[in-house]
Amino acid sequence: MDVSRRSGRRWGAAVAVALVSLPGVVALATPAVAAPAAQPGVPSAPTVVFEENFENGQGAAVTWVDDYTGPGPLAQTYTADPAWLTACNGIVASRLNQANDPPGAGCFGWWPRVKDLAGDLGDWADGTGATNHAVTAYTHQDPGAGKVQLQTVAPIPLSAANRFVSFSVDVAEQNCHGANARYAFYLLDGGTAVPAFQRPIVPCVDATTVVNGTSLGTFHSDAPVLFSGTSVGVRLVNDQASGNGNDGAFDNLRVLDVTPRLDVAYAAEPVEVGTTTALTLTVTNTSELSTKAGWSFRVNLPPGLGAATTATDTTCADPVFGTSGSTNLHTTATLPAGAASCTVTIPVRPETVGTYRTCAGDVTSLVGLDPPSCSTLRVVGPAYTFDAHAHAARVSTLLGPLPPIAPADLTCTTTPGSDSDTLADAPLPPIGTSAVIADDAVATVDANGLRTARATTHTAAANLLGGLITADELRSEAVATTTPTGAIAVTGTSTLSNLRIAGRLIVPTTSINISIPLVGTVTTNEQIRRPNGITVNALHIRLLAGTDIIVGHARAALGPPCGT
Repeated sequence: MDVSRRSGRRWGAAVAVALVSLPGVVALATPAVAAPAAQPGVPSAPTVVFEENFENGQGAAVTWVDDYTGPGPLAQTYTADPAWLTACNGIVASRLNQANDPPGAGCFGWWPRVKDLAGDLGDWADGTGATNHAVTAYTHQDPGAGKVQLQTVAPIPLSAANRFVSFSVDVAEQNCHGANARYAFYLLDGGTAVPAFQRPIVPCVDATTVVNGTSLGTFHSDAPVLFSGTSVGVRLVNDQASGNGNDGAFDNLRVLDVTPRLDVAYAAEPVEVGTTTALTLTVTNTSELSTKAGWSFRVNLPPGLGAATTATDTTCADPVFGTSGSTNLHTTATLPAGAASCTVTIPVRPETVGTYRTCAGDVTSLVGLDPPSCSTLRVVGPAYTFDAHAHAARVSTLLGPLPPIAPADLTCTTTPGSDSDTLADAPLPPIGTSAVIADDAVATVDANGLRTARATTHTAAANLLGGLITADELRSEAVATTTPTGAIAVTGTSTLSNLRIAGRLIVPTTSINISIPLVGTVTTNEQIRRPNGITVNALHIRLLAGTDIIVGHARAALGPPCGT
């Protein structure tokens, strides 16, 4: 105990002290915690696993802390080193208590100040100073360093293993000119005490405010423990050995689950197949913003989606990355103190069109993290330009080409649509006649963004070159379509029914050449393939005089924008 108290000196006037944040301690301006937030990157409040306000069954009677029992169902009890259960220490005190020193308390007339500690803590926390109870210590002899001032007896259950566990506590101290209390909190994993601090709480130094000579504050540990067990205990050690000062109290002891939240999000969708996009995993802190070191997870990418590169970008500290192939990636890192969140970004590339989904079940081996909700990536085919064209016939002479007959055309467009042309009893100047002509050009996009350019031409009752070439029907089709991998596939077909050349029945095959003496050559079902398209001509007639005649022309292609 401080000698100035023995001589009756009082330490009074209220002094406002600015908010401080020192290594090992986070001081809060008010004891309230932030409201929950669900969006990635925005911290939510810690989960209170256990809370003790030392009010259970308390009234005006004086109770020592080792005789106190907390509320059910846990009914927590407490122990302390004998040095903290004597000489005005270890009393659950209140302003409701008797005016004079309790018998055997050893407070030597300082009992009113002991009650003030409990009252000031109540006013600080929630305005209940007149009735609030708190564990007090107004030391009248040297307790010795490193003695246990409070320890839980019953294990406190946790929701699961591998959680970040911390504490918060309201503290008060008087007579700060003397030796200051040094509260060191430990979490108990069975019989092992794990420090939950970098530096002990020193209320006289770290206080948020001073009221009537009492330094006050609410403090969170800045060294949460990544806890492997499923139950935890709390040990408070006072590292101050001296009784010259060391006059404090604590209340509203909380065990907190401060496990960060993991969120997964794909970059803006939809994306084109074969292009690189990003899967971002955001680790969001809880609102006290303390360091979370050693969390880890493994993300299993959906089939058809692989990491585009082994390089992974992160804003987290101390990252360690591992991979198993291109679809299984492991990360261990640290969320630094003061950081609301950090991110791990994986560049990914889809191999086929479709919908890819990553959910909690795909993020395995979670250690020290809450699981994510789902994120979806929609992958579509490339936005190719359509080229679809069909016409019944076209004649080119030595003087140049004549206009195509009954053209249907869609070219240099990325917009789906169709075009058609039909003729009945149509002449085919200067080569012959036909009964019916029907030409179509069609461009479509399906639900997965896969594109198809299709051109068809149909000529019935064709009579060419004065009856030298006849057919009941000439039909050609050219198709270019996007495959699920984003490649371009092409097909071409021709139907030539009852085709006769110079009176001879022809069984057409692809690109067969037939010679007509003194006239020229005829190619049936001519197919010309290009890297991104195909041209199909039912008949390609080359006259010896230099005239070139195409009958039943269909062309289809997909490709980059026109001019590129």
